[in-house]
Amino acid sequence: MTNVIMHGCNGKMGKNIANLIKEDEDVTLVAGIDAFDEGKNPFPVFTDINECDVAADVIIDFSAAPAIDGLLDYCVAKQIPCVLCTTGLSKEQLDKVEEASKKVAILRSANMSLGINMLLKILKEATEILAPAGFDIEIVEKHHNQKVDAPSGTALALGDAINEVLDNEYEYVYDRSNRREKRPKKEIGFSAVRGGTIVGDHDVIFAGADEVITFSHSAYSKAVFGKGAIQAAKFLKGKPAGLYNMSDVINA
Repeated sequence: MTNVIMHGCNGKMGKNIANLIKEDEDVTLVAGIDAFDEGKNPFPVFTDINECDVAADVIIDFSAAPAIDGLLDYCVAKQIPCVLCTTGLSKEQLDKVEEASKKVAILRSANMSLGINMLLKILKEATEILAPAGFDIEIVEKHHNQKVDAPSGTALALGDAINEVLDNEYEYVYDRSNRREKRPKKEIGFSAVRGGTIVGDHDVIFAGADEVITFSHSAYSKAVFGKGAIQAAKFLKGKPAGLYNMSDVINA
């Protein structure tokens, strides 16, 4: 049995994961952390993480960037592994994640779906063939109108997977409105669309001479992210300090 604390329990993803856990015989949701306690949860909810005194095997985080510093401090102090799913973290926060992972197990992923993580692997193979052949690379992501960060963490992760193959020599370009020049070869363009209730669409476009290859992933429900987070929590239980990702879960 894996006992889980849900950090951001009253958010959309927190509620989604709580419902999924009800259907999983191997996981129990023992407590929640959220700035706003609606008083409707069947488990104790703490508005201040430092007041949480419930024992747990893993924390699943789907919250907001401002809450991450306190979460990392808590995980290190209590020695509770963390599945960190919040995106839009600053450079300083990412550095803090690295430091915390030296003391406690942390699994960080910009996207928890199995499909996206398989796509990351496929893109590396495609880049090895297509980039030397002169294909330009563009990433288009679409999300609902409530998403505050752009480009999405998943889009950046896709770009990072590609750029890793290219020895990180390619520049990320987020806006061309002020540029009056031909497209340089060594760049990866990002475009963000926000509208309606789009859960998450990502297209990675390799555009060459007279042909275009597009890799696409569409999420039709937030359940795909919740299921991945729960799978990751089971994996992370009892793991030694270190920085893990969904590839470790998939290959376990």
